[in-house]
Amino acid sequence: MSLLKGKKALILGVANDMSIAWGITKAFKEHGASVALTYLNEGLKKRVEPLANEAGADFLCEMDATNDAHYEALKKTVQEKWGTFDILVHSLAFADRNDLKADFSDTSRAGFKMACDVSAFSLVGLCHHLKNIMNPESSVMAMTYHGSQQVLPGYNVMGVAKAALEASSRYLAEDLGRKQIRVNCISAGPIRTLASSAVPGLREVFKMVEEKAPLHRNVSQDDVGGMAVYLASDLSRGVTGQILYVDSGLAIMGA
Repeated sequence: MSLLKGKKALILGVANDMSIAWGITKAFKEHGASVALTYLNEGLKKRVEPLANEAGADFLCEMDATNDAHYEALKKTVQEKWGTFDILVHSLAFADRNDLKADFSDTSRAGFKMACDVSAFSLVGLCHHLKNIMNPESSVMAMTYHGSQQVLPGYNVMGVAKAALEASSRYLAEDLGRKQIRVNCISAGPIRTLASSAVPGLREVFKMVEEKAPLHRNVSQDDVGGMAVYLASDLSRGVTGQILYVDSGLAIMGA
């Protein structure tokens, strides 16, 4: 079944074949979407380019979320290649490892600003630059984590940044709703990715999920990909401003 046939999806955040964004890319292709990927810099391009080729991506574009010029350059590239598009996937996050290892009260000002800039403001910046080339009934989705809602050891400033991301998604949902563009977040359970490797004690977290989550298993990139297909498709055309959990039900459990 091709739920996304004829739709064009711009996906930010593929770093390697373990990325959540890569699971989403594969799911989108399986359901008939055209895809385009971005990469952070020339150093990471060599990792992303083979995946873009594997997925049959229409194009690949450099995008550093801290560089204002890259937002306008991305818009220009999308316009040149596609004209308009239908799906925006934000799977970007960063925090200084030192700020994740230290006590939260020892978070540096620079680290706080960087985490919120890359992990939260980037969604606002992307919507600002791209909203006018998104088709009606388009879908924007961002990846978040439950550390935004409850204290999870070692998540620290990233939890604050994800909370800012989620709040931003709600305000963007109201804003872009006038253009019939939906904005939602996917809150995935812990998954082994390049980004999650910076969070201390991850092995114990995986074990806890298997013990306590209602489904007694960890989730995969493919699980998140399925939710992303739903949010990208017309099946979710009445859903916006929401945080949808893909975590085997862990978030509903008490202490």
